[in-house]
Amino acid sequence: MAKGMRIEYAESVKEDLAQLRAYERSCLLDRIEAQLTYQPAKPTRHKKMIIGLVPPWGHIETVWELRIGVFRVFYDVDEEQAIVSIRAIRRKPPHKTTEEII
Repeated sequence: MAKGMRIEYAESVKEDLAQLRAYERSCLLDRIEAQLTYQPAKPTRHKKMIIGLVPPWGHIETVWELRIGVFRVFYDVDEEQAIVSIRAIRRKPPHKTTEEII
């Protein structure tokens, strides 16, 4: 079996998660693990590259977005080190753009 990527969470993500209900937090963490352990840099129906986005946090190009219901998980991938860095988790209301929620 192929070895998966290690998932790391930025300090600020702990604050993002602390604001959620336990059930939401558990579901999000399970989906992050399932979606990003293998092939995190492969676009799918729920994962996409965000071109031209300049987030307010340090990152490795390219910034990716994982859509989990009303939440957006922003991450980047270091293929060489086999690390997925979760940079932010945001609730995205239908009337807001990605840039507005970051």
